[in-house]
Amino acid sequence: MSDEQIQQAGIALSGGDFSAAMEIFDVMRNDEPDNAVGHYGWAESAFMRISIDMEEEPPAALIMRAYKRALELDEENLEYVSSFANFCLDCGRIPMAIKEYQRLEKMAQLNEIPVEDTLFEASRLIVEAIERIDPERKNPMVSPWIKQALVWAVGGLGFDAESAVETLTSD
Repeated sequence: MSDEQIQQAGIALSGGDFSAAMEIFDVMRNDEPDNAVGHYGWAESAFMRISIDMEEEPPAALIMRAYKRALELDEENLEYVSSFANFCLDCGRIPMAIKEYQRLEKMAQLNEIPVEDTLFEASRLIVEAIERIDPERKNPMVSPWIKQALVWAVGGLGFDAESAVETLTSD
């Protein structure tokens, strides 16, 4: 994988040419199958293609496979975990997304890296995803998902759950 290829892919991505970026990353994946950057770059480009350009190709299963391969090759990369969680949410795979965000949270704690902003945004996205499948939030299956979203939301505001409850219930 060359710096020139990464630069070309970056130019394609910034120009909105997600198909061209996918092609560049695909060459990288074929040339170096054990290089996480090629797999991650292809997955991100493909995700942008289907979410921004509203294309139907490539199928979500192929994108998921590329993210998972990148994560296998570089399991400590917080950016990969966060992006994969966002992709899962976009596909309506809420439990998988929450699992990945929880993984991100644990990894960040171990490395003392703040991710409260990311989890705060994730809480909003999770609630939006829940509302698409259960607008009234009455299905018992979504209750733990909502609880997790609330924990991350109040954490993003600088509170833990107990102090948030205390603040909300005080005069």
